[in-house]
Amino acid sequence: MNQRILITGSSGLVGTSLTSALRAEQADVAHLDLRAHAEARGDVLDRKRVDKAVAGVDGIIHLAAVSRVVWGERDPDLCWATNVDGLRNVLDAAAQSAHKPWLIFASSREVYGQPELLPATENAPLRPVNIYGRSKVEGERLVVEARGAGVRACTIRLSNVFGSVADHADRVVPAFARAAALGAELRVDGCDRTFDFTHVDDVTRGIVTLVDFLAAGETPPPPIHFVTGRPTTLGDLARQAARLSEAGATIRSAAPRDFDVARFFGDPSRAKALLGWQPRIGLEDGLARLIQRFRDAHPTVIMQDIVR
Repeated sequence: MNQRILITGSSGLVGTSLTSALRAEQADVAHLDLRAHAEARGDVLDRKRVDKAVAGVDGIIHLAAVSRVVWGERDPDLCWATNVDGLRNVLDAAAQSAHKPWLIFASSREVYGQPELLPATENAPLRPVNIYGRSKVEGERLVVEARGAGVRACTIRLSNVFGSVADHADRVVPAFARAAALGAELRVDGCDRTFDFTHVDDVTRGIVTLVDFLAAGETPPPPIHFVTGRPTTLGDLARQAARLSEAGATIRSAAPRDFDVARFFGDPSRAKALLGWQPRIGLEDGLARLIQRFRDAHPTVIMQDIVR
């Protein structure tokens, strides 16, 4: 792959995995992230820094965001600024670049809100129920607008990506996996809440496939979500983790959060039809791997409070 590719938000779960995967394909990967070191450090709200990062790249994978629903609820102004104004800066820089880079924008299943029909397709109405979801809907609108102005931009939608011990400790899958590895308590905020859990390796493979598609000069596709199509309740997730723990983990039920979607799982047909992509790593397999990695990484850690 003879491409120079900028990843914004490169220090996160997906960004870290993508960096390794793209470099394995001989891509020249550049980074822009608040947590990065030296030259790669930067904020997408800093237009001059964005312009410098975008200059000379062939493609952009825009992951930088206030990426958690709960963070958006705590600081809605920062969520909107980062997710909307930051994306606008990146799109404007791409439009003005002499290299005319393609761009992949990472959106979320939160744009659907609570879909009336499940599994949800990418054509489901966008009806977000929280500030994070609304910021992603506006981001998708900006992508459509940029396409009209000539930027080769497209949107992907992700759903409950998991698979790394370096993920945020209070996200549900790593929280359950860590508790299971340590024989601690799994707190379930809404046992019947249902989601589509997708392994980061599958998501990474999907994005790399899309990168190859765009690098070959193909027309950017309509929105694609990388999902498994398999619904799992939080109660079932907790029970699987406890069963896999071999350490006596217990489960405690709690009330659901009032700003969360109650049920979502998606239809992966479009990704398969356009890119030949389909998920390979099942939830139980991915969860077992993660529990083992927590055992290996934290053999003597004493678990305290885990919250989703």
